[in-house]
Parts: sequence; structure tokens; C-alpha cells
Amino acid sequence: MILLKKIINKTNFSSPLGLMDEFGAGGSVLSIHIERSMLTSEGKSLLKVDLEIAKNELLCLFGHSGAGKTTLLRILAGLVTPDRGYISFNGQVWYDSAKKINLPPQLRNVGYMFQDYALFPNMSVRKNIEFAQKIKNAGEVDNLLSHFGLEVLQKQYPARLSGGQKQRVALARALAAKPNLLLLDEPLSALDYEMRLNLQDEILKAHHLLNSQTLLVSHDKDEVFKLADTVVMLRNGVITAKGKPEEVFV
Repeated sequence: MILLKKIINKTNFSSPLGLMDEFGAGGSVLSIHIERSMLTSEGKSLLKVDLEIAKNELLCLFGHSGAGKTTLLRILAGLVTPDRGYISFNGQVWYDSAKKINLPPQLRNVGYMFQDYALFPNMSVRKNIEFAQKIKNAGEVDNLLSHFGLEVLQKQYPARLSGGQKQRVALARALAAKPNLLLLDEPLSALDYEMRLNLQDEILKAHHLLNSQTLLVSHDKDEVFKLADTVVMLRNGVITAKGKPEEVFV
């Protein structure tokens, strides 16, 4: 199996706008203190999150549909704006409602695997992965294609792929960006058992090699126990529990 070390060169990492030295310097922290109104099938609710996520931490967001898990990921990616609050990463302010700061998505260097994959329908598998690269590197794309078993599909378009194949392309694309922050919205839900186990290992490898924070949405307790350092339970937009998996799932 091709190691992700061939894909990810940590020394190339830099934070958005170059405001910090090489990513990983110091005790990088993702600081989230936001509120955002939500409309769910159960009516209106308020997402209210106060979290500090440490360097190298893999945190799982766990909760029922409509709890605010995906909304929080989209806020961190810069795709949804909070109503109020503050977000900073590695000493750089991403969002501050009081100071009217809202850093655009392209400057946050976030890798996001969407729940619905969000692949570009007019691009091939290879082009979808290439699109995420800031500096084009065909060799890295080749490694990703091989690593996720996508070589024979690289010229295919998303409409011709199965759900599991789309999921692998979406994960490969998220890694191709060499992100400082990795956001994974139910990344393994459409995969068969063997592929789930394989990609659980690859998510852990990617997380450690990226030397970054990873936020993962999952509904699978076994998956959480294998992957997560910390679990945050969300219910109707409010954090009801936070701790190690063995502490939260008692």
C-alpha cells in the first residue's frame, strides 16, 4: 500500500495569509465561540458552540440529525456565517462578528469532505482531485488515485460512480488540498465493511501526517472509538457532553 507520506509533504504547509510560520509551530489551537440560528424538521433552534480544539486532536461530532453537526463544519469552512461570535485558528482570526472579520473559504486552507460528496459533475475523477491542489502535481494525484483504488476510474465522471466510489474521490480530493484543518462529514457511511476498515486506518494516517486538527461527523460508535481522541455530543445545537469516547459512551 502506498504510504500517505508520498502524498503529503508536511513541510509545504503554511497557514492562510502567511501570518504564522510553518503550520504546527507552537500549540496550534482551533478556538470556536459562535451562535447560529438553525431551522430543522423539529422547528427553530440555536447552535451555540464553545470549543477549544488542541493541536493534532481528532474530534468527533456525534448527535442526531438536525443537531447542528454539519452546520458547524460549514461554518468552519467559511460556507455559512454565524450570527455572532469568534473563530480563530493558530492565532489567526477567521471570524469576529464584533470586528466584522470573516475570512473567505479560500484563505482558510480547509479540506472539506461533504456529506453529499459535492463532486463536480463536469469533471472526471482525476480532474476533481486535481482541482483541490494549490500547486499542480501529477505525481501526487497518481498516488492518491492508487491509494484509494481509483486508478481505473480516473477518467470516469461522477454520474457513473457508485456511492462508495464517490466517497473515496471526495476523501482523496480533501487530502489533495494539504489542509491545515480537515473536516469530514460522515466520510465512511456509504462504504462496505472492508473498505470502511481500510479507510479508517487511512484517516488516522492522514490526520497524523497532516499534523492538524480533524473534525469528523459520525453516527457509528465503533468508528468513533477507533478514530476519535475526543467526542462532542450535540443535541438541538447545544453541547451536552465532551470527553474521551469511553467517558461519553457509558
